[in-house]
Amino acid sequence: MPDTLPLFPLNTAVFPGGLLPLRIFEQRYLEMVKQAIADNTPFGICAIREGSEVGTPAVPYAVGTRVHITDWDMPQTGILHIESQAAERFIVRSTRTEPSGLLIGSVDAVSVEPAIAVPEELELAVEILRHIIDEYGDARFPAPHEFGNAVWVGYRLSEVLPLKRSIKQNLLEMNDSVVRLRILTEFLKKQIN
Repeated sequence: MPDTLPLFPLNTAVFPGGLLPLRIFEQRYLEMVKQAIADNTPFGICAIREGSEVGTPAVPYAVGTRVHITDWDMPQTGILHIESQAAERFIVRSTRTEPSGLLIGSVDAVSVEPAIAVPEELELAVEILRHIIDEYGDARFPAPHEFGNAVWVGYRLSEVLPLKRSIKQNLLEMNDSVVRLRILTEFLKKQIN
């Protein structure tokens, strides 16, 4: 049975386990976030396939990520700052638009990728990620760090590398962590050479 989830289309893909700070100011999303805080319920983030983040509801990609609010603050009236953490992926089966413009998706969970060791030939990806984490610190990448897990390494690199939205989306939709890591390693090698 599909689940229903309010959807927040953004200009990026969010990967399971990732942290995402958001600044909320549009009325439809303020209401969505207030409800999520009050009920301690998640909402879904999907990358935008067509359209933009503000105004007319954007057309999202079919695969997104369920997120939970971990902290929030309202530094000024009408603007909400939230910290969110991504959980599992989902696939949108259908959407409806509420009068406020908020998209509600009927979604099915995507199976969680099992942890798998990083193959030796892809250790460059781990090395680069270690450098990135050393530079940005634990605020962006909270422990535990799973450098031996190809799923975790691939998700974290997919978040931070300067990749086109469509490529990030393809990486999110993949169910093969070694293939994902191989693609990212090839991208890194091109940047180094």
